[in-house]
Amino acid sequence: MDKDKKTTILSLTDEEIMNPGNRACSGCGLGIVYRTALKALGKETVLAVPPSCLTVLQGLYPVASTKLPCVNVTFASTAAAATGVRAALRATGRDHLNVVAFAGDGGTGDIGIQALSGACERGEDIIYICYDNEAYMNTGVQRSGTTPKGVMTTTTPIKGKLQHKKDVPSIIAAHGIDYVATASAAYPLDLYDKVKKAASMKGGTRYIHVHTPCPSGWGFPTRNTVKIGKLGVTTGLFDLYEIVKGEFSLTGESAKRVGKERTPVTEYFETQRRFGSLSQEVIEEMQGMIDAKWANYTA
Repeated sequence: MDKDKKTTILSLTDEEIMNPGNRACSGCGLGIVYRTALKALGKETVLAVPPSCLTVLQGLYPVASTKLPCVNVTFASTAAAATGVRAALRATGRDHLNVVAFAGDGGTGDIGIQALSGACERGEDIIYICYDNEAYMNTGVQRSGTTPKGVMTTTTPIKGKLQHKKDVPSIIAAHGIDYVATASAAYPLDLYDKVKKAASMKGGTRYIHVHTPCPSGWGFPTRNTVKIGKLGVTTGLFDLYEIVKGEFSLTGESAKRVGKERTPVTEYFETQRRFGSLSQEVIEEMQGMIDAKWANYTA
């Protein structure tokens, strides 16, 4: 693929790496993310997946919704297991295969961050994709490090989470790896191109963090998954960008919004039940943080 040529719906491959039917919830943003990413990766891929919504979505051998070999690993070991898969492929002369760790936010930014940090520091030849639905959804919507401030979960039931969302992509970028990117389930073609780029950059760890709306955990109608994902981007709350060998650039819809008025973040909050207890003070604080961030983009 020409690195400057963007994929369109007409040029997107017809090949499907997922079989019809899976165990995902209705309207699941992860279904979009997984199907799109696997299209970009192709059949020459081995997956490592920890306990998560994804293990439910794809199912377990011999009944699975994907056509790829997948190693189901422990919660804390995703990046370490992917490192082991890469070593095994190298030893058996199959080093050309993609090795992809595919984990949720809890398995990435909380429980699995030590293994991921180690892989990045060593420069392991793996792709790590985090689908961020901003809580531990598979086990009943407990707060994670990436849960936004003020969100109600089963472990933050009164005033919501007291802390701001952990910026995992920035933490990973601080390791100095060659490729860090963010993407959204609401913009699958942007995700497709970023996964393609990561797969083309052989050698070293590549990381993609994907904003992934969850109807059941966030509290919105299943038909609104893409709409809410787009609001997350157009408000400037979640930005689409790449960091290639230390060079930061906004991409896709985020790049188009530089110098333009953004949607007020309250419009995003109002679409989801999980933000139902947000105080005006917290709303103003979060809008201020978004404005300050975007002021740096245009400085």
